[in-house]
Amino acid sequence: MRRGLVPLVMAAGSAGVQAGKANDTLIYASDSEVENVSPYHNNMREGVILASMAWDTLIYRDTKTGDLKPQLATAWKWETPTALNVTLRQGVQFHNGDKFTADDVLYTFNEVAGPGAKIATLQNTDWIKNVEKLGEYQVRINLNAAFPAALQYLAGPTPIYPAAYYKKVGLEGFSKAPIGTGPYKITAVTPGQGVTMARNANYFKASPVPQPKIGTIKFVVIRDPEARLAQLMTGEVDWIWRVPADQAEQLKAMPNLTVLSGETMRVGYLTINNNGTEPESTPLKDLRVRQAINHAINRKGIADNLIRGGSQPVFAACFRTQAACETGKVVKYDYNPAKAKALLAAAGFTNGFETDLWAYRDREYAEAILGDLSKVGIRARLHFVKYPAMRNETRSGRAPLTFGAWGSFSINDASAFTGNFFKGGPDDTAKDPQTIGLLQTADATVDAAERKAKYAKALQRISEQAFWAPMFSYSTNYAFVSDLKFEAEPDELPRFFTASWK
Repeated sequence: MRRGLVPLVMAAGSAGVQAGKANDTLIYASDSEVENVSPYHNNMREGVILASMAWDTLIYRDTKTGDLKPQLATAWKWETPTALNVTLRQGVQFHNGDKFTADDVLYTFNEVAGPGAKIATLQNTDWIKNVEKLGEYQVRINLNAAFPAALQYLAGPTPIYPAAYYKKVGLEGFSKAPIGTGPYKITAVTPGQGVTMARNANYFKASPVPQPKIGTIKFVVIRDPEARLAQLMTGEVDWIWRVPADQAEQLKAMPNLTVLSGETMRVGYLTINNNGTEPESTPLKDLRVRQAINHAINRKGIADNLIRGGSQPVFAACFRTQAACETGKVVKYDYNPAKAKALLAAAGFTNGFETDLWAYRDREYAEAILGDLSKVGIRARLHFVKYPAMRNETRSGRAPLTFGAWGSFSINDASAFTGNFFKGGPDDTAKDPQTIGLLQTADATVDAAERKAKYAKALQRISEQAFWAPMFSYSTNYAFVSDLKFEAEPDELPRFFTASWK
């Protein structure tokens, strides 16, 4: 049981350096550290936030209308289904004063995130074959195959790096002192503690991103949720998120704080590793066991009682608003412990079995899942670790079950979700040739209706074979000081560059 708000304040101790309007310093806290501040070398949500602050992309997606607007590119046109000609913006500078040109786009996509590059976000750029220079401010992006979602990716997790600077300092130097063209400059990276950013006074006026208003923004790592809440209440922190629903309700009564809540694109899921290398994974090779796991989880109960705030049960490996997320033929496994036990018995596990579940966030949700599994005889040991450790266990095949959450890098296309986990990449635990083939052809299909039909078949197969147990959408509770003007977005990307003091 969580402690109440009064004990939390007392536990905070004496306040340190004060955040807030008086110092023009916004301090925001989260539970996860970015393993590498370079956007292409981490796939954490915290890294996506930092990327939106310090870097720009070629195209910008308007969150209100969905329209794609010029950012580092001023115009783009398809020459063929696999060749996109792009005109670049002139007069933009990187944070160190270097001029932005076509060379930076070439270096970003051909070298930093090019074929064979050792990056954590390969799925976001592996559709690019190469980039050609047509002039100082003209490039052609060549695709491996037609990819209808290309513009969405160019408006998302594809920031442009400074070629000359990156060549000079390398990845290690760039990770310690990164630069971009974005509205904020990263002025300090402190491993294990956080990142400090300062307003970019020279941010280009023609950007669809507004000129930044807050002078200094600090991201700090506070792993304990009660400590984050306590520091918000004592003024050491201005903004936190992922506040548990019951605490969010209590915070609404505090006059100096604002609480926002709402469903997001993030989906909680359970991988069921049918190709695992450890003995604990052996039962999962049986389809009936995987189906039993799906029937054992009380999706609605977790959504209604733990997450709340608009959370809904999810049965497909994508979020419903994403293009091509066709769920009409997806199996909607009902919460049915009796059926789960019968399936386990039919598979030869009348008394259940022991296994392992790995998780890195939302321990309360993970424990609820463990409880549901135990009710049908699946006794899972919880390994609660940092994300990189869990990812390594999953990718190596050693983790039988993994509880994770995926926000699709805020890309509103199913390829950013289904493609990441079922297209044969490092996060694909099923490695199912039929599903991989359907998704590969789907993502190269220009005709929207045909693409949807192929995704419908892939999602149907994923659910019928129970390769996964998609469970629920996340609702995020934000709590912040009432002096701050902040708007939450459904794509779960806090845009601090639009925030301001009241």
